[in-house]
Amino acid sequence: MGNLSIVTIIIIVANVLISYKGFGDYSFFDKYKFQVGSVQRGEKIRLFSSAFLHVDMQHLIFNMLTLYFFANPVLAYLGTVNFLIIYVGSLLFGNLLALYFHKNEYHYSAVGASGAVTGILYSAILLRPDMSLFLFFVPIPIPAYIFGIGYLLYSIYGMKKRVGNIGHDAHFGGAVGGYVITLLLAPWLFREHLLMIVLLAIPIVLLYVLRKSGKI
Repeated sequence: MGNLSIVTIIIIVANVLISYKGFGDYSFFDKYKFQVGSVQRGEKIRLFSSAFLHVDMQHLIFNMLTLYFFANPVLAYLGTVNFLIIYVGSLLFGNLLALYFHKNEYHYSAVGASGAVTGILYSAILLRPDMSLFLFFVPIPIPAYIFGIGYLLYSIYGMKKRVGNIGHDAHFGGAVGGYVITLLLAPWLFREHLLMIVLLAIPIVLLYVLRKSGKI
């Protein structure tokens, strides 16, 4: 895991400060959250700003802890600039997928860094598929790629069944963003981790097929 890098600290501090402002100022929160109707009317800044707002402290802490655990492998392999490209690219990809799936729901809204953080998580899995994850409710380590595949499959289920008050589409989009951008930035992965690339692609292909068939 290592020490926190300066870029990770800056991202966490920005999320904490902006989220805290949103906790106590509803007009600020409402102005910068992701909302389909507002984005379609031209307020594109919401596609970016919403990723620095959170519903509550628990939501904020969970996202920042996930970023803390998975930022360093990406930084170590790809460097600060590419890390930021993956973070921002995943953030935007997640919100664009949410916009696509909810384009006719003008009042649909969402906030949170989950898309960006999930992109970093998937980048780390691609770069270090030998990693093991320790989940709070599972007493044994889980291979990172198993978690990655399972998470995307659960996101598809959540999108189909609308499980909970969770932006499953933004999570999925962020994961796909992290997956695609990392492969573009590190094509050597096709040589060294081809099996992992194929396995992690399965849920992405499944979502495409389900969407084309009208089942999602």
